[in-house]
Amino acid sequence: MRKSAEEAQRTRDRIIGAAVTQASGQGLTGLTIGSLAEALDMSKAGVVGPFGSRAGLQRAALTRAVEMFTQAVVVPARAEDPGLPRLTAVVDAWCGYLAHGPFPHGCFVTAVSCELDGQPGELRDLIRDAVARWRRFLREEVTAAQAAGDIAAHRDADDLVSILAGIAMAANQEIQLLGDGTAAARAGRLMHAALDAARPAARQAAPRG
Repeated sequence: MRKSAEEAQRTRDRIIGAAVTQASGQGLTGLTIGSLAEALDMSKAGVVGPFGSRAGLQRAALTRAVEMFTQAVVVPARAEDPGLPRLTAVVDAWCGYLAHGPFPHGCFVTAVSCELDGQPGELRDLIRDAVARWRRFLREEVTAAQAAGDIAAHRDADDLVSILAGIAMAANQEIQLLGDGTAAARAGRLMHAALDAARPAARQAAPRG
């Protein structure tokens, strides 16, 4: 019984992995059971069975992609002190993820956000909630940095979050659409510059090379 459960979980993970890869290029709405079955050399029933429906598989793929982003960017940064040290670590991990991420077609979360932002429904709600949690995390770290005196108290935390998120989205487009191999490094410089510009004047650092 235990072996069967383990095999079922491995099969489920394999299907989700293939679904995430396919959806990263074709979008969640372009995810098809037939193409997955062909890629995995499985029956359509075998592919959809663990999830109950195509919608269930789409949810599982989206959840996995968000988990992968969290593991790559948020988890390592949590080893740093809250506030500016953690924000600095986030920026470095975030830009590394953009440059060398696990998805063949760029940041999954960014792509799906653009795909679903005008399509009401459960998938849009899931990606909206994931993005809202991410922005809330960034905002909490900005306010922690303000409490520590590392970011000026008069700066609007939401402004900084929007600046960081906007730079990341621009970099993803530059990497994927324009084929710009320098975009991730430039994004890192711009994010660090934005954080430094938000510091009290006496604490601003020398420009990064």
